Amino acid sequence: MATQRTIYQQDEYAENHESRAVRDISDKLLAHLNTGDALELMLAANLPGTSSAEVQATFLPFATELGFTSEAKGLFLEYENKLRPDYFRPIGGLGILLEVERGKTTTNNMDLLDFWKCHLCKRADYLFLMVPQALKHNDTMTPKREYNSVVKRLETFFVPGNSTNVRAVHIFGY
Repeated sequence: MATQRTIYQQDEYAENHESRAVRDISDKLLAHLNTGDALELMLAANLPGTSSAEVQATFLPFATELGFTSEAKGLFLEYENKLRPDYFRPIGGLGILLEVERGKTTTNNMDLLDFWKCHLCKRADYLFLMVPQALKHNDTMTPKREYNSVVKRLETFFVPGNSTNVRAVHIFGY
């Protein structure tokens, strides 16, 4: 199953230089995730009992080539709750948080936590969020449609009047 992507962004930033650069990085990541090798690795990493770290490991070398650093420290020093992203990439004066979820995506509202982290981060106004298209915690359960749920939930932040300082979210469904 091919990796899907949905992008929501604030209209006022749709055509600025940074948004175009972010879109270019997103396009490169999506193209990589849809190669045969990457799809095979992601499929194996999205099995019951696996963690988001196993999903991250499938594309980490490519994300590093794109300029992302793993678990960047120092982005949330002004907060006592020790937040940190999975990955961060500076772009111009801003940056992109890249978050990877698997088992707790909507059950524990990790998608909303990731959005909140991007909202709080003074150096990132863009979020790349990777979530499973279908999630099974065991072999007998009916898959939860995580990607569709996340897309619906995060869309509400881009309805006129509901905006935050997150200029765009790129949701990848693996």
